[in-house]
Amino acid sequence: MTYTIGEVEELSGVKSNILRYWETVIPGFAPRKDIGGRRVYTERDFETVLRLKHLIYDKKFTIEGARNEILHQSEQYEKNADTMNTIRQLRTELTQLYMLVRKYR
Repeated sequence: MTYTIGEVEELSGVKSNILRYWETVIPGFAPRKDIGGRRVYTERDFETVLRLKHLIYDKKFTIEGARNEILHQSEQYEKNADTMNTIRQLRTELTQLYMLVRKYR
């Protein structure tokens, strides 16, 4: 499943200008763009947004500290791939349900 920047903004609560800024300072976080130049966020991109939001807004990390923590967490997630795949699948299902409910409101 993919998301537009507006959908990511709505689902995560992070403003689009902040999302665009994070693209410039977080290595490996660069949503691809479609033919029209619009950002297309994957599940992995969305997951990164949620992790960054948690680190910066809840844990009060600086952007540099959050970047380092994301890199460190990536190494840890690779070691626990099965658990992470299960979490990703559950998050995808919940997000799809939310989008479906939102559509029919």
